[in-house]
Amino acid sequence: MTSDRESLPSSLMDDEMELTLTDLSRMCAVEERHIIEYVEEGVLSAVEVQQTWRFGGTALRRARLALRLEHDLELNLAGVALALELMDEIDRLRREINTRRT
Repeated sequence: MTSDRESLPSSLMDDEMELTLTDLSRMCAVEERHIIEYVEEGVLSAVEVQQTWRFGGTALRRARLALRLEHDLELNLAGVALALELMDEIDRLRREINTRRT
């Protein structure tokens, strides 16, 4: 039986939702160690609450994107972190351009 969180597409998750390490690894179909490596490399951010990590709902979308980059482009963790950083910068610049246009 799957939980409600497992069946939710990442597009429906918002940053108000809170995921545990176990939730996130299960929803991404990877071992917890893989998520821990993403945190250690800076791909994902976690908040420690009562000695356990918590992730915002947007971490699911980011983790799934990281997994696609890792598998499809055969990037290592450092490459995934760099690619995501560059994608974030592109998004920021696009928002800035759109703001200036209005």
